[in-house]
Amino acid sequence: MIRFAKMSTEDPFRKLQEQLEKEPSWPLVYMFKFIIPADNQKLALIESLFSTEAVLTQQASEKGNYISITVKEVMLDAPSVISVYSKASKIPGVIAL
Repeated sequence: MIRFAKMSTEDPFRKLQEQLEKEPSWPLVYMFKFIIPADNQKLALIESLFSTEAVLTQQASEKGNYISITVKEVMLDAPSVISVYSKASKIPGVIAL
């Protein structure tokens, strides 16, 4: 899990980058998972990170305070995945799993 709200000066994506670079078969369908506060603006910002071909599903929490978002999209390479996470990290309150 990557908690964007508590990023240190160390590159928070270094370990993920190393794991992704071990993947032998790019491009591939990558699954992103996020938890966001139940806020339509934040949901729209997450949706804007992906193409129209991406498959996005969402599930509200029991009390409706949060939304779990799963996105599956074909990614060309490891830097493409890191780019999405980097952009998502700029959205306040987003947690990436």
